[in-house]
Amino acid sequence: MKILLVEDNKDARYIINRLLQKNGFKDVVMVENGKEALEVVEKENFSLILMDIRMPVMDGFEATKKIREMPGYKETPIIAVTAYSMKGDREECLEAGATDYLSKPFDNDDFVELVKKYTSDLSK
Repeated sequence: MKILLVEDNKDARYIINRLLQKNGFKDVVMVENGKEALEVVEKENFSLILMDIRMPVMDGFEATKKIREMPGYKETPIIAVTAYSMKGDREECLEAGATDYLSKPFDNDDFVELVKKYTSDLSK
């Protein structure tokens, strides 16, 4: 089970990665923007993608749309995780191809449960 964490904020990357590691998700690849996400998705297979939305270089909306067009990523769960939770963001994320949406700051337990929800079928 491999998770891709796309997050431009260094502190947020660290915190989310530690939370994933603590809960048994050991294979986490981290990148800083959507462009890097596309590059790594072309080379590796991921079971789940955690996608920040507001990032430099390429935002999460565009990256999600492009990942959905790639072979093998039509059904891969993509959870949009963003601190910029403005009205309409959830809908825009889902329209871009995100499977689910979580606004920051989030409750750690809620985050872990959401990750488990989308990875439980994969571990069977």
